[in-house]
Amino acid sequence: MAGDEATVTAADIARMAGVGRAAVSNWRRRHEDFPEPVGGTATSPTFSLEDIEAWLLAQGKVEELPLRERVWQQIRTAADDLRLGEVVAEVTELLRGEGRPRLVQSPVLDLVRRYAAEQGTDEAVRFLLDRYAEVHSRRLVETPAEVAEFMARLAGPGVRTVLDPACGLGLLLASVTGAERAYGQEHDPALARLARSRLALAGTEGTVEAGDSLRAGAWPDVRVDTVVCHPPFNERNWGYDELTSDPRWEYGLPPKTESELAWVQHALWHLEPGGVAVLLMPAIAAGRRSGRRIRSNLLRRGVLQAVIGLPPGMATGTGLPVHVWVLRKPSGEGRTPARVLMAEAEPGTFDAVAGLWHEFLRDPEADLDRPGESRTVPIIELIDEEIDVTPARHLGTADQVTAEGYLAFRERLAGHLERLAALVPEAVPGTGRQLPTVTLSELERTGALALHQAGRFEIDGSGDPVLTDRQVFEGGPPQTRTDPAERVRIEPGDVVVATRGSFLAARVAGEAEEAGLLLGPRLTLLRPDPDRIDPFFLAGFLRILSSPSPGGTQSGATRFDPRRAQVPRLAPEEQRRYGAAFRGIFAFEAELRRLAAEGGEAMTAIARGLATGALVPPPAGP
Repeated sequence: MAGDEATVTAADIARMAGVGRAAVSNWRRRHEDFPEPVGGTATSPTFSLEDIEAWLLAQGKVEELPLRERVWQQIRTAADDLRLGEVVAEVTELLRGEGRPRLVQSPVLDLVRRYAAEQGTDEAVRFLLDRYAEVHSRRLVETPAEVAEFMARLAGPGVRTVLDPACGLGLLLASVTGAERAYGQEHDPALARLARSRLALAGTEGTVEAGDSLRAGAWPDVRVDTVVCHPPFNERNWGYDELTSDPRWEYGLPPKTESELAWVQHALWHLEPGGVAVLLMPAIAAGRRSGRRIRSNLLRRGVLQAVIGLPPGMATGTGLPVHVWVLRKPSGEGRTPARVLMAEAEPGTFDAVAGLWHEFLRDPEADLDRPGESRTVPIIELIDEEIDVTPARHLGTADQVTAEGYLAFRERLAGHLERLAALVPEAVPGTGRQLPTVTLSELERTGALALHQAGRFEIDGSGDPVLTDRQVFEGGPPQTRTDPAERVRIEPGDVVVATRGSFLAARVAGEAEEAGLLLGPRLTLLRPDPDRIDPFFLAGFLRILSSPSPGGTQSGATRFDPRRAQVPRLAPEEQRRYGAAFRGIFAFEAELRRLAAEGGEAMTAIARGLATGALVPPPAGP
């Protein structure tokens, strides 16, 4: 397309000028000469790239429009969002000397080649891959770079052949450097092409094929010494009915609701004897009742060798905790391992924990116990009724701080504070006008949402996992119940409401943790139509605008009365804008709660260290 047809959004303008979205909104209000929208919607307008560039230059907001921003906007204009992946893939292939133009022609190609000539082909390809991932961050479930590098360190060194059967844009696969050959598979053909470009950029010999790995693996006979994978979480349609007799299920048929355990066994199937698989897993997979048999078999046969907990927010698509599972395929030589390494890690301690893993490989009987941080747990301790391999359950609390571990302990706390600062929600001044509202009963009547409430039942240590009101308010693991008579199964995007006295909490079910749990007593579940109601918009306004009705239960908790609850009546586009803001508030709240808990432990631990002589105050100043 011609350059003067290119359009940009407010987010694009913010990138071009190196400012936040709020600054762009302020410019629109304060400057009468700010360009008028040429398309889009009232809540998400688009502007002429040429007009915006001229305005930014005239106002002195930029000295010149960065060439890479012009390149990106021209590429975006060459296709709609649904085909943007194909366009970016084609451009990266052309830059690498592959294929011929089909979707992209001059003058877009001329501009791209000019940028590549100035910055280098590799830098141009890297920019396009990274920007595509950034623009589609809500649609793509990609492994963050620091987590990918950590997983690669756990897999190596000395990797010769590597496979990622759910490779997305290829970031995790490309992080395993030094491999002689790499194999990847990705369901989306456009993403598979982009992953090939990522792999070529890393200088790794290999290829990526398109297709469904579980149903139709592209590499059925390939065996590698390393598998790395960030599988899709809570995938319901993974092929359970077609694959019940598949030979890959050596450790047990994965339950229909445990797709992650299918990916674990798929990874093991492709390993050579003695090979290592490193998978990013939802934390709930460590203790879900339905997966006990497979976890037990993995432990008894010495396959699951390490479980490493990561903090919330370390995986895209969920703000909840995730784990890294490290597995080794039995080689038939030596003794079956008798211990499993359990650890907690975060970016500041990734190097130290990777070192612990390799030390554990050299000597599984070594003393690697660090209170609250790591422990080699005897497998016999894990073979109980629950077969729960959640690290936090087996590490104890950090009620002691050793002189050697103090700096890492302090660095971890500083990391929490830094992450908390980055999560402080943003907002801009409003007009103060009251929004028109609509009751939930009316939304239910029109089919915009469905409402469910669970009956009364007993909670104890057996039965299916249940989300309870305590978990909604405070977090923590689900409990289990005994009475299976009434089942309300939570799905991703559901809004669960709990009340406690005069307080109300609302939680949006994520893909990994809450989804699949049963709705507990005294909870209300709202299931919005995603095309009409944004779940985070619904949860956020319910918490603020709704008050519990009188008439508590025997426990003293009150019931949420959806007939009295109201939320603003807004268009879906405007709901999503508010929903994004509330999502940020919820993430900030969760990190604040985590910091408060760990900060209390830190205070006690450091004070005890000082009292016992393990620590001493710093030297007095001059």
